[in-house]
Amino acid sequence: MRSFSFFERFSKAFQDYPSLSRIIVVSTISGGGLIAYSEANGTNGVVETGIRKKKVVLLGTGWAGTSFLKNLNNSQYEVQVISPRNYFAFTPLLPSVTCGTVEARSVVEPIRNIGRKNVDTSYLEAECFKIDPASKKVFCRSKQGVSNGKKEFSVDYDYLVIATGAQSNTFNIPGVEENCHFLKEVEDAQGIRKTVIDSFEKASLPELSDEERKRILHFVVVGGGPTGVEFAAELHDFVTEDLVTLYPKAKDLVRITLLEAADHILTMFDKRITEFAEAKFNRDGIDVKLGSMVTKVNDKDISAKTKGGEVSTIPYGMIVWSTGIGTRPVIKDFMKQIGQGNRRALATDEWLRVEGCDNIYALGDCATINQRKVMEDVSAIFSKADKDNSGTLTLKEFQEAMDDICVRYPQVELYLKSKRMRGIADLLKAAEADDGSKKNIELKIEEFKSALSQVDSQVKFLPATAQVAAQQGTYLAKCFDRMEECEKNPEGPIRMRGEGRHRFRPFRYRHLGSFAPLGGEQTAAELPGDWVSIGHSSQWLWYSVYASKQVSWRTRVLVVSDWMRRFIFGRDSSSI
Repeated sequence: MRSFSFFERFSKAFQDYPSLSRIIVVSTISGGGLIAYSEANGTNGVVETGIRKKKVVLLGTGWAGTSFLKNLNNSQYEVQVISPRNYFAFTPLLPSVTCGTVEARSVVEPIRNIGRKNVDTSYLEAECFKIDPASKKVFCRSKQGVSNGKKEFSVDYDYLVIATGAQSNTFNIPGVEENCHFLKEVEDAQGIRKTVIDSFEKASLPELSDEERKRILHFVVVGGGPTGVEFAAELHDFVTEDLVTLYPKAKDLVRITLLEAADHILTMFDKRITEFAEAKFNRDGIDVKLGSMVTKVNDKDISAKTKGGEVSTIPYGMIVWSTGIGTRPVIKDFMKQIGQGNRRALATDEWLRVEGCDNIYALGDCATINQRKVMEDVSAIFSKADKDNSGTLTLKEFQEAMDDICVRYPQVELYLKSKRMRGIADLLKAAEADDGSKKNIELKIEEFKSALSQVDSQVKFLPATAQVAAQQGTYLAKCFDRMEECEKNPEGPIRMRGEGRHRFRPFRYRHLGSFAPLGGEQTAAELPGDWVSIGHSSQWLWYSVYASKQVSWRTRVLVVSDWMRRFIFGRDSSSI
């Protein structure tokens, strides 16, 4: 039998069925016309419906802003991102960047690569210097060198999402701004890396005294938090594993000192981690000075005062300042406009909405949730639970309102857990009937207040961490996605002061654990359930978690390859 090729069969089909050719030609032309029409008249292949999109202005490309942008999935919005940084940086790995364990470009992702394709998103490389809530405008200034210098312009918004982060806090100590390195941005990590290498090169020059070499190779870290501790550990590994082989004469001259004003380092971690970290640093030769508060920084020495009032002067070659965060100027100005001038961060409600501003949201390090207290609403709660308006509250009535109360006031649930109580009934034991029958319990308002009087002791501020900011960004994006739907069908708890329900359930932070790398391939991990792990196994857990948390597969591959390169070839000591 004669065999036909594909093209021969295709040609024969056209000859046997002439109408087939007409159908294909018409379909191709009409289909191509439809595609061309949709591309010319729509966005991302969607034909415009004539409905005006609501404009969302997003300030910042950090953890909170990027998480919001990545999770927003509603084509009803037009998103305008404004930030002087056109990329997202994986900041937990910045200490690794300072010593060449990971390269700087491996931890950054261009912001234009982030976001859903069905959301109309644009980016402006500029810095916001003023927010005008009355006119719904933000005033911005382009970066130096753009448009023949710095150009100022304004952008309108329907919704404003403030995620500008925070800046390093110098506590107005003289000389800190001029003489210290900070570790908040990728550029900071690159600057520290160059200074470390330059210090070793400078100390290798001839005709220097031993005292001068010791000063140049004395690295001081101020701040015993996670960033300061991790940098000190990374620097110690860099020196002992790589630099001493390249600079053998510097081996006995290098010193690392960690200054901490509190009585211990890593005070936010479990006591077991704190004790292990201090003992390990002592074995590694890192000089940890506890209870030392910096008073002044000069170009060659730093002054610190102990709790006993004794002042000491320490010569140094490089200082890394990592003592906490402060408010950015644009946020300070905005806070004054809305009557929050005496606060350290923007106050928001439990839905991340800035207090006093219906269409402005703030999240991440620049904001803090002002959790409403139970005792402020206790009378309203009592009235809502008292459905028969009897003036007394039965246990059954209180239990029916329990779900909404725990959602609206998370401190209630935290208080029950801290006291190992099984439920609200345990709070009301003092009011039980003599026969123990809980159905007959009736509480007056005074007794109700007494039962809940200690609940607000569990109100806590969330830490300024990447984990909190990322969860807030994801939460707010989901709220925006369902804004229109929840306006019609609210899914939040009952409004204690008013009628109906809140649109959304309030933000609830879920702690997934914390890591503290301590050098020498050892890491301390504090995970949910009061589980503490310290050692090499935790280091591999740290590797896997940080690799999985990268914002893209590109950065994930780059970071893992950098770790492999370091294991095989060591860290790069080039001064670039």
